[in-house]
Amino acid sequence: MAEKDFVWLNELIEKMRLENLTETIDPSGIRLILTDINRPAIQLTGYFEHFAEDRLQICGLVEHAYMEGMTEEDKIRIYDEFLSHRVPAVVFCRGLRPDPIFLETAVRRGVPVLLSGEATSPFMAETIRWLNVRLAPMIAVHGVLIDIYGIGVLITGESGIGKSEAAIELIKRGHRLVSDDVVEIRRVSEETLIGTAPAMTKYFIEIRGIGIVNVRNLFGVSSVRDSQNIDMVIKLEEWERGKVYDRMGLDEEYEEYLGNRVVCHRLPIRPGRNLAIICEAAAANHRLKINGYNAARELEERVNAQLREQGFFG
Repeated sequence: MAEKDFVWLNELIEKMRLENLTETIDPSGIRLILTDINRPAIQLTGYFEHFAEDRLQICGLVEHAYMEGMTEEDKIRIYDEFLSHRVPAVVFCRGLRPDPIFLETAVRRGVPVLLSGEATSPFMAETIRWLNVRLAPMIAVHGVLIDIYGIGVLITGESGIGKSEAAIELIKRGHRLVSDDVVEIRRVSEETLIGTAPAMTKYFIEIRGIGIVNVRNLFGVSSVRDSQNIDMVIKLEEWERGKVYDRMGLDEEYEEYLGNRVVCHRLPIRPGRNLAIICEAAAANHRLKINGYNAARELEERVNAQLREQGFFG
């Protein structure tokens, strides 16, 4: 398991399309180490006890309006103390620009000041969500991740068993590829695992006998997506004569990643089985279970009801 300790500030600037108002400061070497953010309204009044200085600082309409009403003397004193704490960066939202004193102090203290046109609350929510994903514990697993009917299906199995071939058929049927061969799994909460592709292999898929193809170029932008929740695992394995396989699906099997359990189905491979259609059926059935309907339970209840009618149960 790997847990990333930081995200480069440049990555956030690119992701959120931020404008650097302090062009003389190079943000490329600045790290963000926490997923939380801070709105420094109380710090602008001069109170710095318990100041979360390691967090990204976000200024919205309230902070900007307060700064506009400050005296020049207070601005010089409070801005200097605020920015002397070496915060990672200060972002002004809603296109609200700080006053020249703030920018001059930021340049002197070496703190980047960034500008976003987004409203404050949506900007904060998206930033926190993105940092949660980027700073989450992560492992890489061998497999293929596909979005099928909105269900994230991780297909695993031995090399050469047919994972990529099944993925290509699913993509042709309108589903979307997230990653082939290696899937990076991040635990963003106790319930949620997010899967992404390594930057090197993003959108690529290997088909034995053909080679590497770019799925986005071949099937269009609607055939891929950058990330997807992992809701279900399908394990492909060679069919073994005499081995007992689940026929009803009454008892769920699970696979564990980073402490989170994910429903898992073992799918025996035999000539003539259409893996893509079976994966589609599994994903659709999983959606029904999420919505409260379980076909296996219904069949069990019908059988038990008939047995009771025939006097087999007391």
